[in-house]
Amino acid sequence: MYRSHNCGELRISNLEQEVSLSGWVQKVRDKGFFIWIDLRDRYGITQLILDKERSSNEIFDLGKTIGREYVINVKGLVIERSSKNPKIKTGEIEVLVSELVILNSSKTPPFTIEDQTDGGEELRMKYRYLDIRRPVLKNNLILRHKITQEVRKYLSDKMFLEIETPYLIKSTPEGARDFVVPSRMNGGEFYALPQSPQTFKQLLMVAGLDKYFQIVKCFRDEDLRADRQPEFTQIDCEMSFVNQDDVLNSFEGLIKHLFSSIKNINLDKFPRMSYDEAIKNYGTDKPDLRYEMKFIELNDVTQHKDFNIFNSAELVVGFVVKSGNSFSRKDLDKYTDWVKRPQIGASGLVYMRVQDDGTYKSSVDKFYDESDLKQWANISDAKAGDILFILCGDSENVRKQLGALRVHVADNLNLKDPELFTPLWVVDFPLLEWDEESNSYHAMHHPFTSPKSEHIKLIDSDPSAVRADAYDLVLNGNEIGGGSIRIHDKKIQQKMFDCLGFSKEEAEKQFGFLMNAFEYGAPPHGGIAFGLDRIVALMGGQEIIRDFIAFPKNNSGRDIMIDSPSTISDEQMKELQLKSTKK
Repeated sequence: MYRSHNCGELRISNLEQEVSLSGWVQKVRDKGFFIWIDLRDRYGITQLILDKERSSNEIFDLGKTIGREYVINVKGLVIERSSKNPKIKTGEIEVLVSELVILNSSKTPPFTIEDQTDGGEELRMKYRYLDIRRPVLKNNLILRHKITQEVRKYLSDKMFLEIETPYLIKSTPEGARDFVVPSRMNGGEFYALPQSPQTFKQLLMVAGLDKYFQIVKCFRDEDLRADRQPEFTQIDCEMSFVNQDDVLNSFEGLIKHLFSSIKNINLDKFPRMSYDEAIKNYGTDKPDLRYEMKFIELNDVTQHKDFNIFNSAELVVGFVVKSGNSFSRKDLDKYTDWVKRPQIGASGLVYMRVQDDGTYKSSVDKFYDESDLKQWANISDAKAGDILFILCGDSENVRKQLGALRVHVADNLNLKDPELFTPLWVVDFPLLEWDEESNSYHAMHHPFTSPKSEHIKLIDSDPSAVRADAYDLVLNGNEIGGGSIRIHDKKIQQKMFDCLGFSKEEAEKQFGFLMNAFEYGAPPHGGIAFGLDRIVALMGGQEIIRDFIAFPKNNSGRDIMIDSPSTISDEQMKELQLKSTKK
């Protein structure tokens, strides 16, 4: 028997029991007449003791040869620890070893396998199987398991069917770049890996299955960042005979269930905010509501003096930082330099202090007197001890710039409490967005998103004014889900393709199967897809998803553990009818 108990299981109630344990050696402490070994498995740590007087010479000498990460099996007697450890669940007992077997030796690990490790990120990703032994990473993967189990349970109880859709599909021009897979049997033709099961789940609604879900891998060949991987996991869902409220209420229930069952947190009803309101007040369609700093438009109180920078701007806008008067001049210079970086692109930063005595001081005192600054304070509700940050420029860019500054200030002031959760539905997105490079409209979500019924007539005359039955779920400034009511009428779908610049031939080639399906009684339907990786990370108190995926890619899209992507042989290239790029 390798083990009668796991390493997190034994308690004081197990005293005097003969037990068998197996696991990895976390630490060895050799004190001459005593050897203590911390034995670790997935479930916890148990302390072993080898005693010169009570253990055989053979066992004691074998214990002296053991190193970190050796895999061992022991048998022994549970005894009470003389020096208890309240930090671990097994801290009141230890096992007096009577038998010891080395199941496998180990090289010295390249980094310390503890929560606080000395290994850099690239090194730990190369030895990911060792990194996962660290409790922090192991617990992240356990959290992921628990969340996926609760998702399946909740949706199954709500009569959703879990249905698999294909991984080898056809490439389409909308969205991000596809990963393509050459077909050996159909030379010169390619499959694409799905960015989403979008059209398949719509076809399942046409097929009459009513409620679908799938926890599914998706693939996008795009630039990476902390919250993005080339392959990611979605909780993909679709429902028939629903409107927007039906979908939002259904999946608000799912997220509430996850927080209640996993974290014992009861979330209130999720507020809703239009896309236009989010952009106007926060400069982003995924505002973080854990902190204030709502935008205030200041044109009326700033564009009446000789400060031409404000006078010539389409928009003068700012936000108040509570207790920001404590910022030093050096702090303010850093913020000014930050917004002037090319990534942000602001020309400068204006600020106004409301000093502790209630007087005002600004970086543009040359142009504005005390009565002017008092107006600024009144309209922005800035109080003694606060500071008002102001940017100006064209409306679209300046709101984005101020939104980025708002997040930067929140980071610096530690306003992002990882245990505070503020979900928000953002609704009424534009159906289309204009792309300057291609000089054409693109679908903001995807080409199957339904316009609001009252806006269909605007598609031909004023496409930019059309709003969609589209919605995102935002959590702590992160988009964790997005979806829409879908077009289910072939005529409207064709109108959408026309607006996006598809010829009838192109639309037929790319999406003819869907258009044909709409001729056989497609029901009204809609759905949503959640980013599982992001949900798990946020519920785990983080924003970087990499540590919540067992085997992630690095920032270059590489798996440095298995050295992928890699080249293939000339023979394989020939079979696939591909030309080699080797020189």
